[in-house]
Amino acid sequence: MQQNPSPTRVLVVDDDPTVAEVVAGYLGRAGFAVDRAADGPGALASAAARRPDLVVLDLMLPGMDGLEVCRALRDKGPVPVIMLTARGDEEDRILGLEIGADDYVTKPFSPRELVLRVESVLRRGRTGPRAPGSSGPGQGPGDVTHRAGIALDPLARRATRDGRELALTVREFDLLAFLLRHPGVAFTREELMREVWGWDFGDLSTVTVHVRRLRGKVEDDPGAPRLIQTVWGIGYRFDAPPDAADEGRRNERRPDERRPDERRRDEGRQDVGDDAGRDGGRGPGSDA
Repeated sequence: MQQNPSPTRVLVVDDDPTVAEVVAGYLGRAGFAVDRAADGPGALASAAARRPDLVVLDLMLPGMDGLEVCRALRDKGPVPVIMLTARGDEEDRILGLEIGADDYVTKPFSPRELVLRVESVLRRGRTGPRAPGSSGPGQGPGDVTHRAGIALDPLARRATRDGRELALTVREFDLLAFLLRHPGVAFTREELMREVWGWDFGDLSTVTVHVRRLRGKVEDDPGAPRLIQTVWGIGYRFDAPPDAADEGRRNERRPDERRPDERRRDEGRQDVGDDAGRDGGRGPGSDA
């Protein structure tokens, strides 16, 4: 008899029993198995007993706060974290991202939105960035990319630098994968948020923080970055020639390998052409 796969497990950590109950209820109805903890030690004990697939973590916990808990969880291995915060201070949100949170939601929040965020982070952890624009010159979406001593395997969700494995969060991996496959192209923070995070709106400091964290892991000197360059007034660009393993793939870009704005523009042109073809090639002023 074939066994059903075990449900995805989410650990909800919040000292407010009402918030914890509501969040757990919505996640449970969405099909997740939910564990709950009211403080930091309880969260770490629960994670040690049954490793969660994702943690929803309140920043303001009694005693051991959410930042400490996030650090301790990261020390035990990679796990996606969505931070809950009642603070409106941008510094607190950035600090949460700095220590490795994959996303954050500010209280008060919609439980339905939180469930969507949970599903988004988990989905991207399994599949990586969305397919459009994910492949570089001459590459398929599952090919290993080699640049500047970095090797990235999107299917294994594994990246190394000079043979040393990089400890990347879900979002850091997705961001690195996207930049590696679009070398020499400058992207705005809005474009990166749309293509890597899958969001059409949001706090752009999220992108800034992840770029800073990523530089700390791939650059020889993060204070003077050589690979991930800041393009003033625009955003960021990845500058690095391909390694020898990728030299044979430097061919003309396929249609699905153009930068996102090029694809959108050309798709619009194709629609116009298709309409003309369906009309038998008749343009304005045709007698037919």
